[in-house]
Amino acid sequence: MRNINELFKIINVQPKNVKIYELALTHSSFNADANTKHIDNERLEYMGDAVLDYVSADLIFNKFGEMEPGNMSKLRSFLVKTRSLSNYARKIELADFIKTGCSISQNQVNQSDKILEDCFEALIGAIYVDHGIEFTFNFIKKMMEEDLLTYGQEDLTDYKSMLQEEMQAEHRESVHYVVTDMSGPAHDRVYTVNVMFNEIVLASGTGKSKKSAEQDAAKNALKKRSV
Repeated sequence: MRNINELFKIINVQPKNVKIYELALTHSSFNADANTKHIDNERLEYMGDAVLDYVSADLIFNKFGEMEPGNMSKLRSFLVKTRSLSNYARKIELADFIKTGCSISQNQVNQSDKILEDCFEALIGAIYVDHGIEFTFNFIKKMMEEDLLTYGQEDLTDYKSMLQEEMQAEHRESVHYVVTDMSGPAHDRVYTVNVMFNEIVLASGTGKSKKSAEQDAAKNALKKRSV
């Protein structure tokens, strides 16, 4: 594990309280080995999650004056979803500074979108507590700038709603989703989901969460219907 001072250079942050950043980088699995309680980043993760929601909403509101509220919500969800936050974490090499229990290897940390997401949120929480909202706002803005410039309609599409509307328009009945497989360790699950209609499998999808797997299944079902 690298020295935390290297992280401060990467993210260009001058810490007032180093300990709060050390706490932000302590994953909950550390407690199991150390026989401790709440000496981890979960409280800071909660704070960082709230700050990210606020800042992303503010950026979208001020950058896209003509965007409808529904698309604003979708874009915010895209900016703060697991894949986006884990990508931000990888950009700053955050995995190299995360303290975990012995049950989780460094390689697992590198590969786990969920661990990286949680620790990135906790880091944002630590920056907010240490430096306040203005500094944190500018930090997040720099991280999200590229995504705000390059997002596409694909990122805002709710495939589940689209499929539901199509099926109900034709049959007046709803589709439903069934988890058929769940693989990988607890910190890095991969879900497989079937989208069903009258007990017929329309398509399957995979994702790091049930929600993303359902979206993937709906997207694949819509592709099949369009062929």
